[in-house]
Amino acid sequence: MNAARPVLVACSHGTDNAQGRAVVSSIVDQVRGLLPDVEVLETYVDVQHPQVGEVLAGIAPDRPAVVVPLLLSGGFHVNVDIAEAVAERAATGAPTVASSALGPDERLARVLLDRLAEAGAHPGDSVVVAAAGSSDANAAGDVEKVVEHVAAAWGGPVSVGYATFATPRVGVAADLARASLGGGSHGRVVLASYLLAPGFFQDNLGKVGADVLAEPLGTHPLLAHVVVDRYRTAAAAFDDA
Repeated sequence: MNAARPVLVACSHGTDNAQGRAVVSSIVDQVRGLLPDVEVLETYVDVQHPQVGEVLAGIAPDRPAVVVPLLLSGGFHVNVDIAEAVAERAATGAPTVASSALGPDERLARVLLDRLAEAGAHPGDSVVVAAAGSSDANAAGDVEKVVEHVAAAWGGPVSVGYATFATPRVGVAADLARASLGGGSHGRVVLASYLLAPGFFQDNLGKVGADVLAEPLGTHPLLAHVVVDRYRTAAAAFDDA
């Protein structure tokens, strides 16, 4: 391992769902496989430990560090929790930056489309892209850009719904999608899970009553490539220093 390369601190939300934890750790392992000469550390902003501030404090002060949010859009955790942890370490003189969130990125739309295909969705079905939601309005904008990519490739209606904070909520979006199909249509309402891993929000999507529920993005290999690209872009800041 090359000690000169910036440490990659992969920061997810954290979950008490065992399957969700395993999925996130598997994504981090994929990133390690793509960056064999980079030290990759796993951390969280909530629920699990060690949290991002703890991990950054444990890195030698002369080692550059790049925090990559394993979060699908910018929001409170990116703009406050991670930003504050990065600023705290940087204030000591330790070189520290954060990348942008994973989304928006056209590759995430491709993962959603793959998950729809795996779930048995077909053209004519009405797709609701179901995202977690955020109190930050800019986060919804990030989601909607990915939804636009899905809509451009899908052979049927595509809309968006949120599990919390933003509107419309997933249940409302699913009802509207069903109404738009009309009584004589053979199409179905399909939820495309725009979530990183199984957990609380995915469980709640199963209660919406859609005809089909796709799996979260999970360990799709494109996701790890997005993480690597975010790392490399952010790490370039040290080259310019």
